[in-house]
Amino acid sequence: MDHLLTEDQKMVRDTIREFAADQIAPGAADRDEKEEYPAEILKKLGELGFMGVNTPERYGGAGMDMVSYFLVVDEISRADASAGVVISVNNSLICYPLEKFATEQQKQKWLIPAASGKMLGAFCLTEPDAGSDAANLKTTARRDGDDYVINGTKSFTTNGQNADFYILLASTDKAATTKGITAFLVPRDLEGVQPGKKEKKMGIRGSDCCPVVYDNVRVPVENRLGEEGNGFKIAMTALDSGRVGIAAQALGVAQAALDAAKAYAKERVQFGRPISSFQAIQFKLADMEMLVNASRMLIYLAATKKDHGARFTTEAAMAKLFASDMVMKVTQEALQIHGGVGYTKEYPVERFLRDAKVTEIYEGTSEIQRFVIARSILKD
Repeated sequence: MDHLLTEDQKMVRDTIREFAADQIAPGAADRDEKEEYPAEILKKLGELGFMGVNTPERYGGAGMDMVSYFLVVDEISRADASAGVVISVNNSLICYPLEKFATEQQKQKWLIPAASGKMLGAFCLTEPDAGSDAANLKTTARRDGDDYVINGTKSFTTNGQNADFYILLASTDKAATTKGITAFLVPRDLEGVQPGKKEKKMGIRGSDCCPVVYDNVRVPVENRLGEEGNGFKIAMTALDSGRVGIAAQALGVAQAALDAAKAYAKERVQFGRPISSFQAIQFKLADMEMLVNASRMLIYLAATKKDHGARFTTEAAMAKLFASDMVMKVTQEALQIHGGVGYTKEYPVERFLRDAKVTEIYEGTSEIQRFVIARSILKD
């Protein structure tokens, strides 16, 4: 798709590709095995401007477009999906809603450090009883003078243990359902904020994911993000951007699996010749290449629509749905091409398959994406 990219976008892609190959990929398997957070890598990515790719330069970011963002997450995830999701969360679920909804004072305090890599954010929406049913929040925020008092538990919080602050969604008016949800900026070091034990995950094991308990946490009114009752809109807006990021993550994993399968097929000899010469393997590789490139174009469509200032909710859902379905097929076929050795940790394809699965789940399951798409095409 080089012909669709500007020279600046190509330069961004080439820069992050080189960095990912040199600095990220070599330690990916070891970090996965040890479940080690890529702290040093994230520090370097912050210095390069990739913690706030789309954020304007005046707020500490790189001031790039959405296409550049998807290229960045794609290339990082191709090397290490765990690093890819951390970058995606900080860009899409933290910097993007801060840019759109924060006051100028909040941008100075929270957005600039987050976009420049000096602070890390986490997004607290999901709860034990509120996953796909995101409006059914049990976490409450009660106004008490110049503070809100927050109580509740969030689950599956990416960056939960390493974040400096959280964007938290809580109910301020149960009777108002989605219109009674409010967003808050919560420093991790406030009294009563308790990140829990890191989850033992199937894949993306280098990223941390944990519950966060809020026990009578007093948050100043000035830390409210947007107006009271506007939190659900803020969350859904952030998730539109986040779904482009997760689609790009899936694409990167799929491309890595396809590259590995092609290389192995050329070197593996059976019946006196490379298995790449057999039609059964060629057809698998052809289908994988087609799916990867189709996914790339759907993500490009969603990203360019955002860059043109148009609503991109449906396109983001389609990109995320297709990419997450695609990466499962591609990683399974890559492992199949490797045969028995693909099922071992000697080769990276088993890690690619484990990393792939979560893209069908977080930031909206595949079922939710189908609901979003169907609602859009039937609304007329």
